[in-house]
Order: sequence, then structure tokens, then C-alpha cells
Amino acid sequence: MFKQNDLIVEMPKLRKFASKLTRNATEADDLLQSTLLRALEKNSYFETGTDLFKWSSKIMYNIFVTDYRRKTKFESQYDPEFHIENRSVEPDQQTKLEVKAVGRAMEQMSPEHKEILVMVCVKGMQYQEVADILDIPVGTVRSRLSRARNQLIAMMEGPMSPEFGENIEEREIAMLQRAA
Repeated sequence: MFKQNDLIVEMPKLRKFASKLTRNATEADDLLQSTLLRALEKNSYFETGTDLFKWSSKIMYNIFVTDYRRKTKFESQYDPEFHIENRSVEPDQQTKLEVKAVGRAMEQMSPEHKEILVMVCVKGMQYQEVADILDIPVGTVRSRLSRARNQLIAMMEGPMSPEFGENIEEREIAMLQRAA
């Protein structure tokens, strides 16, 4: 057994050890307090003649490791804070603008190109299915789809040209800026 004064004498060294373990002054103080409390509770296990600092620092280390394991297992695994902070959400209004722009661009396309794009890109149909439904060869489906995609890209991203109509996305943005 030891006296409380003996433990008080060891406090500066234990505080320094706690600071090295936690690297945080507040957590070091909490760890020191837990260690002193546990040492006082387990006073009867202390063997007289042994080093009190070694015995109490072992208690401190065990408390630190137990708390660390608890934090990594439970707090980080089930704590939504980490996921909330690291979650990235695209702005909804940009997606809506793009969908409207695609819709307007498709309105300007020929019915053949629009039909092919809807069947293949939206409905996910196979080329052979589309060819059977439209009663045209698969090669024609492929070439119409390629031309339709190129036309849509040109209307969405390309420069304004009378061949493909004006750039829908730029017009949409300009309209919103004028409204604001």
C-alpha cells in the first residue's frame, strides 16, 4: 500500500506521461484524473517496495489504450459527424438546369434522332430491339444514334451555329441571369 502523498509526488511525471500519450492538454488532465482515481481504488494491489511511478504509469497506459480502442471502434464507426462533414452533395439547381437544357435541345432535334436517343439512352434498349421496332437495319440505328449524340453535344456544348441551333445551356444561363 502507498500513501496519497506518495501519489501526489508522482503527479508531475504522470502528467508529462499523459501529455505524451494524448498530445492534448485537456485529454491529458482527464487521463491523469482517471489514473489517480484508479490507483487509489486499487491501492491494495500495490506491492510495497516497488516503484509507484511504474505501477501508476502502467495503469495510465492501460486506461489510455482502452479509451483509444473504444473511440476507434464505436465513436468513429457509429458517429454520423464524420460522414456528415465529408459528404459531398452536388447542387440540385445545376442538375435541374441541365435536364431542362437537354429537354429543350431534344425538342429541336428531328423526330428520328429524338426517338433513337430515347430508346437507347433513356430506356436502355439494345440496338437490335430498336432495329426490330423501327424496322430498320442495326447499322442505321448505330449511325442515327451517333449523329443524334453529336447533334445533342453540339447544341449543349458547342458554339452557336445555325446548323445545330443555338447553345441551349448558354441561353438558359443568360435567361436566369437576366431574371436575377
